[in-house]
Amino acid sequence: MPVPEGVAERLRQLLPGTDVPRSGWVPKQEGAPETVREALTSSRVDPARHGVLALALVALVAAVVAGWFLLHGQPSEEPVSAPPVTTASAGAAGGPLVVDVAGRVRHAGLVRLPPGSRVDDALRAAGGVLPGTDTTALNRAAKLQDGQQVLVGVASGPTAPGGGGGSALLDLNTATAQDFDALPGIGPVLADRIVSWRTEHGRFGSVDQLREVSGIGESKYQSLKAKVRV
Repeated sequence: MPVPEGVAERLRQLLPGTDVPRSGWVPKQEGAPETVREALTSSRVDPARHGVLALALVALVAAVVAGWFLLHGQPSEEPVSAPPVTTASAGAAGGPLVVDVAGRVRHAGLVRLPPGSRVDDALRAAGGVLPGTDTTALNRAAKLQDGQQVLVGVASGPTAPGGGGGSALLDLNTATAQDFDALPGIGPVLADRIVSWRTEHGRFGSVDQLREVSGIGESKYQSLKAKVRV
């Protein structure tokens, strides 16, 4: 490209020692771009550097997101309180009540009832009161206790022979195991067998039924029949 004389003169002043012809091409300076395209190409940023920066930015964002999920995604630790341990007091373990129903009922003997039962529940469990029995003195609404004895139609427990008077007979249907144990030649084992027989078969219909109790032979029966009644 021809250089005007004024421009060439100005170039000589700015670039002393450079041979600028009055007409012709401007000599290419070392390191200067030859064309506009070369200038634009040389001014571009290295694309590899852009890629590294982009990857670094993506990695930073991924790390922040992962940290957020780890921080907020973990379940909160809440203290777990153990349920209180309830210790059952003595005599109130929640088991059934064992009550001895004696006297004028259909099935005298031991009955098992749920806690909180009343005397009326015990009478029903024993088959009910026999007809003609006076229960005025019996409080049917009273709450029962384990091991309690309910006497029906009698004022108090039967009197064992050999006591003060010696003439009272032991009622086979109202006497307890302790009452039978007090008889001569009975003992606790045989006394429990008499009560168990009564619980299983109902009340004694006659004194002769003592022969059906295991352990009572003819000789023992002969010694007992004069001391008991039905």
